[in-house]
Amino acid sequence: MLHAFFLGNCKPSDFDVLPSGEGELLFRYRFAECKFTQQTKGKHIIFDNELTFRPQQKGNPAIFVHPVQCVTKRSDSWVPQFLNPGAGTSEACGGLLFHMALLNAELTGISQNNLVPLGSFMPILASVDQESHQPLLLLMEECIAAATPKLYADSQVYPLISNKGCLEESKRGNAVFLPRYHSSSLILYLQSVEFGLGQEAYIHCKLVAWDPDHIDKTKKACYYSRENERV
Repeated sequence: MLHAFFLGNCKPSDFDVLPSGEGELLFRYRFAECKFTQQTKGKHIIFDNELTFRPQQKGNPAIFVHPVQCVTKRSDSWVPQFLNPGAGTSEACGGLLFHMALLNAELTGISQNNLVPLGSFMPILASVDQESHQPLLLLMEECIAAATPKLYADSQVYPLISNKGCLEESKRGNAVFLPRYHSSSLILYLQSVEFGLGQEAYIHCKLVAWDPDHIDKTKKACYYSRENERV
């Protein structure tokens, strides 16, 4: 009955029946297979799955379910898959390709919904394709919330980031820059409020990329920390 065991949707790669009647199972697969789910917590990557025993025909519930979790320390060079180019809004400028996108609440990928309830947090990803430019430091130089999807001379706006990269909203509400996975990307963690603009608000940002070896104090990504009472 060892063939009735599954790791996710994968059958054992090999199994051996001992003289005592007990058996050993071997699953030899990649984490990208078998329907593993992946999440990142701090410096670790966690892969979750279930070991099930299904002796009955397909469609019947499993008789035995046991959780399986594999934890590995992420390398300093590891970058989440969703940071790869190809999703979100893009704009080309000076030979560089910039991206902005709203992430899901788990920070595991691009959000499938651009509507965020009031009081919820919005993880906003900004990134730049490095290509032959190695490396680049991505900064959000300015950001505003506006009442319209396009900016006009008379658009009603609410400043979020100003002064060449200072997160002004961190002084008024709950907003921070999350720790970077890579120099070429940055995540703004912003709480959804009305910003005095009514029911709908649109985020507009000016993104810049610099050689990290040639930056000065005017090029920054800073926010106010209540714990340290400083910016």
